[in-house]
Amino acid sequence: MTIIQDDFDNPWKTFISKYFKDFMVFFFPEIAGNIDWNREVIFLDKEFQQIARNAEIGRRTADNLVQVYTLDGEETWVLIHAEVQSQYDVEFEKRIYVYNYRIFDLYDRRVASLAILADDRPNWKPDHFSYELLGCKAGIWYPTVKLLDYKNKWDELENDVNPFSTVVMAHLKTLETQKNASKRFDSKLALIKRLYRVGYGRNEIIDLFAFIDWIMRLPKELEKCSKTTLTIFHIPVA
Repeated sequence: MTIIQDDFDNPWKTFISKYFKDFMVFFFPEIAGNIDWNREVIFLDKEFQQIARNAEIGRRTADNLVQVYTLDGEETWVLIHAEVQSQYDVEFEKRIYVYNYRIFDLYDRRVASLAILADDRPNWKPDHFSYELLGCKAGIWYPTVKLLDYKNKWDELENDVNPFSTVVMAHLKTLETQKNASKRFDSKLALIKRLYRVGYGRNEIIDLFAFIDWIMRLPKELEKCSKTTLTIFHIPVA
C-alpha cells in the first residue's frame, strides 16, 4: 500500500483548546496540580497571532497560548508547543526560545513553555536552547513529552479514561500504520469501539472520533467502508 500522508496540526490544536485541563493532567500532572482550575482559562489567540507574525521561525506547529492562574493567585501564561508533524524539525528549539522571549518583550509577561514531540525519531528529545558569547549566556530550558515513549505503556493507555490516552493511542497507531492501510483500518475501528468501552460521554465520543478520523486517514475505498461501519455506533460522519 502507498504511504498515507497525514496532517496532524489542526486536530491537535483544536483538541488541546477544548480539553485543556485533561491535556495538562495527562502530560504535565505536576504543573496541573499548581493551577487553580476554579478560575477561568483564557486562550490568547490574538496575542499568539501577533507573536507568530513578528517572530516566524521555521514551519508553524499546533501552538496554543493560554492564560491560567496558579493556586497562589498569580496570573500565568502557558505556551504549549505541540510539534505534531511526523518529522524532526531542526528549528524547533530556537522557535521555543524566540516565541518565549517575544511574549515577554511584547506583553511583559513571563511564560512557561511546554513541548509535545510527536515525531518518529526516538532519540530526538530537545529540552533547551542556549548560546554563549563573550561571557554572556542566554537560553531556555523547558519540559518535554515524547509520545513515542508511550509505546511501552499501551496497557496503561488502554485503561486510562483521560481523553488524551485515546489521542496518544491514535497518534501512535497512525505512525505505525503509515505503510499499511488495511492495518490502519483495523486499528481505527478498534480505537472507535474503545470509546464506548471506557465510558466516554456522547460529546467526548464525537470529538475523539473527529480526532481519530482526521489523523488516521484511509484510502477512499476503505474510508467508505469505515463510514458505513460507524453508522452502527450512531456516530455522525461527514
